[in-house]
Amino acid sequence: MLTGARDVEVFEAARGRLEAIAYRLLGSATDAEDAVQDTFLRWQSADRGYVETPEAWLTKVLTNLCLNRLTSARARRETYVGQWLPEPVFAGDRMLGPSDTAEQRESVSIAMLTLMERLSAKERVVYVLREAFGYSHAEIAEVLDVTESNCQQIYRRAKRHLAADRRRVEVDTAAARKIVEEFLAAALSGRTDALVRMLADDAISVGDGGGVLFSLPRPVTGAVRVARFLRGLFKPSAAKWSLIGGKPELFSTVANGAPALVLTVEDRLVGVVSLEVTADGIAAVHAQVNPAKLDRAAGQWGISEHGEPLTVTW
Repeated sequence: MLTGARDVEVFEAARGRLEAIAYRLLGSATDAEDAVQDTFLRWQSADRGYVETPEAWLTKVLTNLCLNRLTSARARRETYVGQWLPEPVFAGDRMLGPSDTAEQRESVSIAMLTLMERLSAKERVVYVLREAFGYSHAEIAEVLDVTESNCQQIYRRAKRHLAADRRRVEVDTAAARKIVEEFLAAALSGRTDALVRMLADDAISVGDGGGVLFSLPRPVTGAVRVARFLRGLFKPSAAKWSLIGGKPELFSTVANGAPALVLTVEDRLVGVVSLEVTADGIAAVHAQVNPAKLDRAAGQWGISEHGEPLTVTW
């Protein structure tokens, strides 16, 4: 059935929420956009006489599309070159969705999106819809075609899998910039002691180059090892600059609710380094340099005001 103007309005009113759900389920802005577009195509051909509640109908269709994508994504990641990280999304992007509660903000952090990879597809759906969007177990059960009690069991399993001893420290834009500035100064100092002081004892560094740019096959762990690795990574080198097309400029921003360092070459975004900040210090450094995972961030960066670079002497 062709979609009329009113039906398009109904879908567009739901698009932001659908994108936010899909991003949390898939960890990929690109895949989330595709899933939402496929949902629209099904909305176009749906018989409206059988759609009692458009929001519920759209959520169910989107969720099933994401379930299929999660299954195929797991197979692809078995052969993924290097370490896998989610796509970063900058502050202000509607794909980040609701942020009224700590749980909603935590659910879209790079750390949590990475952690959710250990969940089964249904566990991820239940956790996301319950924690980030406040769906009842009855509503989620309807989406997944399971019983309400089964939904509750799935939710409890997901919570156990995601249990963590610490939460991120939430920071505003000004605090995030200060953290990024201090981190960059320490990384460019050529010494490890300044970095070690900023890192949690069990800090990790993870880089995703997607096989396009070099990244280590496993995370670097421990404050001293991470500090040494970062010291080498940020050491000026014409050879390293050639890999990304030139000498980068470095900016501060907020990505997925965390302080982040943006690398650009001639106004082209080439990397996003996110810092997971906890009460114990920086617990994780997540570097996304896979060009295929920077499209949405690059588009948002290109139309935003981001001020002067943090350093021009690197």
